[in-house]
Amino acid sequence: MKGIILAGGAGTRLYPLTIATSKQLLPIYNKPMLFYPLSTLMLARIRDILVISTHEDTPNIMRLLGDGSQFGINLSYIVQERPEGLAQAFTLGKNFIGDDSCAMILGDNIFYGNGLGRKLAAAEKSTENGNASIFGYYVEDPERFGIMEFLRKSEGFEESVEVISVEEKPAHPKSNYAIAGLYFYPKGVSEMAEQVKPSARGELEITTLNEMYLQQGRLQAQLLGRGFTWIDAGTVDSLRRATNFVCMIEQYQGMTISAPEEIAYRLNWIDDVKLAESAAKYGKSPYGEHLRNVLEGKIIL
Repeated sequence: MKGIILAGGAGTRLYPLTIATSKQLLPIYNKPMLFYPLSTLMLARIRDILVISTHEDTPNIMRLLGDGSQFGINLSYIVQERPEGLAQAFTLGKNFIGDDSCAMILGDNIFYGNGLGRKLAAAEKSTENGNASIFGYYVEDPERFGIMEFLRKSEGFEESVEVISVEEKPAHPKSNYAIAGLYFYPKGVSEMAEQVKPSARGELEITTLNEMYLQQGRLQAQLLGRGFTWIDAGTVDSLRRATNFVCMIEQYQGMTISAPEEIAYRLNWIDDVKLAESAAKYGKSPYGEHLRNVLEGKIIL
């Protein structure tokens, strides 16, 4: 499976913070925003990842992430000339995706929760059967998001959902479950995305792509219920909430979350030498100290 991080756009909702830098390079507590979506894809065991961004921002993102070798992964980059909707990621990344399935995450989205790895694994397994998977999260203001309507199905202690409809920023939402910025698609997604027509907003909507899979009976969903947190950190207020959330979690747990080098080390994608190199690069910062503690076995999962 391939992975895409869509980190384009001008970030105008965060002006003046993003006039001189990408919003994906802004700090969320003690790490750049990009570390969070990157960590999510790595937790899904995805090692080939494409970063899509602007002409201006791509060089700085490359300076931060490099070729991915420090994380035990392979990173590629493509410049997005104009942001024309989320579904555009799959046409821009057509050659990168090839004949593989693909997961795409938005560069300003943060996912956290015990059991997230199982949700990601379930979505990936679904792609093997030719299905797409979306993630639903309860919100108080559903009119701001793409929304999924669904039926719950219970079998003993297991619960699944059947997606009935998806709709982009509806005036009268049929549910309070937003479609979070993480999507899993089976092989052939680029060809499907090429069939998406621009919406009234002039964008290639990801909701349209999801609706195409739904009409074919190939759209499944994972609900992120109690114990999960999803933050779309694209506004000043949500950026503040994201920072406060990560700060609270890390101070309460006493350890760093969404550390790509640690994830790579736990998955045996990098060895002691690579982890030590990263710890040295970050110097005396708390992040560097965390990596040294991981290396010395002071932090146990």
